[in-house]
Amino acid sequence: MPTERLTFTGHDGSELAARLDLPDGPHLATALFAHCFTCSKDIPAARRISARLAGAGIAVLRFDFTGLGHSGGEFENTTFTSNIADLELAAQSLADRGTAPSLLIGHSLGGAAVLATARKIDSVRAVVTIGAPFDPEHVTHNFGDALSEINEVGTAEVSLGGRSIRIGKEFVENVKAETLQPEIADLHRALLVLHAPRDAVVGIENAAQIFDAAKHPKSFVTLDEADHLITRPEDAEYAAEVIAAWATRYLGIKTPAPPPGAPEGIVRVTEADPDGFLQDVNAGPHHHTLADEPAAYGGTDKGMSPYGFLAAGLGACTSMTIRMYARRKGWPLDNIRVEVCHDKVHAQDAATGQDAKADMFKRTVFLNGDLSDDQRARLLEIADKCPVHRTLEASSRIETVLAD
Repeated sequence: MPTERLTFTGHDGSELAARLDLPDGPHLATALFAHCFTCSKDIPAARRISARLAGAGIAVLRFDFTGLGHSGGEFENTTFTSNIADLELAAQSLADRGTAPSLLIGHSLGGAAVLATARKIDSVRAVVTIGAPFDPEHVTHNFGDALSEINEVGTAEVSLGGRSIRIGKEFVENVKAETLQPEIADLHRALLVLHAPRDAVVGIENAAQIFDAAKHPKSFVTLDEADHLITRPEDAEYAAEVIAAWATRYLGIKTPAPPPGAPEGIVRVTEADPDGFLQDVNAGPHHHTLADEPAAYGGTDKGMSPYGFLAAGLGACTSMTIRMYARRKGWPLDNIRVEVCHDKVHAQDAATGQDAKADMFKRTVFLNGDLSDDQRARLLEIADKCPVHRTLEASSRIETVLAD
């Protein structure tokens, strides 16, 4: 996944640091990601979700709000309103590149910010919130005793997530004055609400309030055991998969034209986990799956192995070829099931670099229907004529049997 570093000017003239995660293949849509309160664009959840969306063809711009991460400016002088202004300017920087965002994603207070910003950005067609508060003032619950000092002195040091950050009085007064209900009710964009029932920072009731305030189309998906910061990789991956599948419906993503000489287009495989073997597999914008290795071989077992895909291709092609023939003949074939097993393990092959014996695929075909013995025998012969079979048999042995 290529990543481009860039900057744009924030609301107070400071330079804001950003990363644009780009797809390896066709660029189908662009998303703008707003990070959680006092976090940064490089928080693990933002990185993982952006990477997985890029693998699905959706570019993602994530940036540090004013005074945070690698961005300039003073955080204590910022407000919720200034965050909205920074989001608008980030969207404008994308529009200036010809890639205006059609999707906004916001985590925690960033989720509240994208809800408040969406109507201000004409290109946005869909909005996603992750662990977002319904009331922006909710964030001040984390300030504890420092609230009194902020009100009296004007600023105070607040400990958040094990680090100290200076909060200004203007921020506190600004979030108190903000209400999201009118913005959500008049959103006029598709909305996806993601929230964990056990979120100890922003309670699940916030998600219910956001969902209730919104008009359709709207969706609510639980993140189960995830924490507020989505720190577990599997939770971030799940969130990204849900977002990618959901967004395709509302962003008007179209299949790119295949290159000359490739009538079925290109199957693009992109590494999703450099520490393991997880791969994003894409065939156009509408077909996305995962490839992996079993845990015993250093993988995370989130998808089929490469040999599993090979066996699946043979099984699917066999079933389709039999169906095509039976349909043409008008034979009473009710259902087909094909089971394929392969006698090699891909990880062992890769480790040894040897291929001393021929591959052996054993294919068992189950045919259900009021078929004669001659018809069943003929359909078994047809199985050997499937295109994938013919491709594989040039260098492999395929043994096919008809099940009782």
